[in-house]
Amino acid sequence: MKDENVDTPQAMKIRQGIQDAMTHSLPDKKFNEKNIDLVEIDIELDKLGRNFRNYRILNLTDIHLGQWVNPEYLESLVDYVNTLNFDLITLTGDYVSYVLSDYDKVLEKCFSKLKADDGKYGVFGNHDHWMSSDIMKSVFEKSGIVNLNNDVSILERDGDFINLCGVDSCTVCADNLDLVLKKLKADAPSILLAHEPDFAQHSSQTGKIDLQISGHSHGGQFIIPGFKTTPFRGPNSTKYPVGLYKVENMIQYTSKGLGTNSFRLRINCKPEITIITLRSNKKQKIPIE
Repeated sequence: MKDENVDTPQAMKIRQGIQDAMTHSLPDKKFNEKNIDLVEIDIELDKLGRNFRNYRILNLTDIHLGQWVNPEYLESLVDYVNTLNFDLITLTGDYVSYVLSDYDKVLEKCFSKLKADDGKYGVFGNHDHWMSSDIMKSVFEKSGIVNLNNDVSILERDGDFINLCGVDSCTVCADNLDLVLKKLKADAPSILLAHEPDFAQHSSQTGKIDLQISGHSHGGQFIIPGFKTTPFRGPNSTKYPVGLYKVENMIQYTSKGLGTNSFRLRINCKPEITIITLRSNKKQKIPIE
């Protein structure tokens, strides 16, 4: 449940004084698609209707605007995203790091430019709360992003349905999965946006979530060559720090994210844009004449 008295950690207040200067002094501030991993994965969902077969969800997470990622970079990244092939956009938190002033306007501008036929949906991460969840709610509203924090939006295509749902950040105790479960449409697959990947330990236990999409870990910012995992695991990303997992009967996917926290360095761990293509195992009945 949400803790209304969550304060900005003192260490973050100290960092705010130097963050902007460091970000704007970078020699390579421009976006280059060669430096991004465009990760495409296929996910088969048991209850997916045929009309959602090959449905494509593009996920962005952990932008951390203002810490190494500057406005120019984000604008160019959005332009690149808009050239890709997908149906819907999801965003899974930590849009800023330790500074929000003025960056909220940049986020509004960039998020408004994102184009998806079936809309844009997002949840918050811990940094979004530490800076200001109220301001981030306004950013979502002004840029046309559906706020899925502890909520459900039901997608429909010719009589087939998907529960697209989300929980708020569990790091700040803002999650309310019970509220989400009450709103699910029966007999439809459920996709959960949850900033922290280890929330899968809870969501998988319900038996009602088919796929969880997360970020938070930045892939540890170092992936061991040949092992596709990382030794660097922070709170709420110790069990499922990067990539694809099966947790009970639920699929968990953890993106490496776009930005970084504290240290800019990434080793064998490029920033990531993810496209998930949904597959159906339902066979189509073809009438014989």
